[in-house]
Amino acid sequence: MALNGAGARRDTVHCSVRTTRPDYPGRMRVRPMLDSPVDGGGPPAARPGGPEDIAGLLAARGVAVLSGAGLSTESGIPDYRGATGRHRRHRPMTFQEFTAGEEARRRYWARSHVGWRTITGARPNAGHHAVEALRRTGHVSAVITQNVDGLHRAAGTADAVELHGGLDRVLCLGCGRTSTRERLDARLHELNGTPGRAEGVRVNPDGDVELPDELVAGFRVAPCEACGGVLKPDVVFFGENVPKPRVEHCYRLVEAASGLLVLGSSLTVMSGLRFVRYAAKAGKPVVIVNQGPTRGDGLATATVDLPLGPTLTALADRLKG
Repeated sequence: MALNGAGARRDTVHCSVRTTRPDYPGRMRVRPMLDSPVDGGGPPAARPGGPEDIAGLLAARGVAVLSGAGLSTESGIPDYRGATGRHRRHRPMTFQEFTAGEEARRRYWARSHVGWRTITGARPNAGHHAVEALRRTGHVSAVITQNVDGLHRAAGTADAVELHGGLDRVLCLGCGRTSTRERLDARLHELNGTPGRAEGVRVNPDGDVELPDELVAGFRVAPCEACGGVLKPDVVFFGENVPKPRVEHCYRLVEAASGLLVLGSSLTVMSGLRFVRYAAKAGKPVVIVNQGPTRGDGLATATVDLPLGPTLTALADRLKG
């Protein structure tokens, strides 16, 4: 996303052909972008920094935070590309697969019905609480998260923008009605019985687990209670665009901020990297805190490779006065 001569935003992301879906209000359809790099080659060399770089950024107050899966690993939720990353072992279902047929949807909901208990049972960790503490003191002005686990909200950051949606909500692709995941879970329980616990099976970052085909085959999927349409978790699948109004809102938050602090994101896909690019182009300082290199390292004022929970807690305690 860039600015044209008239000062309006212009989308510079090159995607494949998009078509609107009349049965899916407000969304667009694109081809999957699972591993597609947003830039050619590998990540640029990082500019190493430390806690003082984070403190210096936050001292200006009014900093926007962009968080990724690395912030939630201390809550027991695995990430895709970090030290506990599972992207190479688990290929998430794409939007196109989910909408293509009932068999794919049965597989998704059967696996998610078991794995969702791990996500809903997770609790905010020290990093989430530190971000909320920094927000209360005015050092952080806005929180944008790529995570779908709802842990920022659970930590008290009620206005955190969930860029990719939330697993605790369900959307009907037919009528657009939203409902709670708790309600759907109760209906799936009535249709299929109580699912087994996730112990001993691998829970993936998108909230599902690996299940044998025979357990998936007989699973019954619940339709929308209002229109009988197809239900989908209210999250942005791979191969699906973030709703444009949400993206525009995030741009405004970054534009109003004094700088951008990235927490626990590899910035591999454009949904997060575009905000780093936008901040850097506007001349705002960008500090990236992530264990491992990211695709935004070359745009950062400093990169910091430290564990998020202890680092952010120490900074929040230091700055609260």
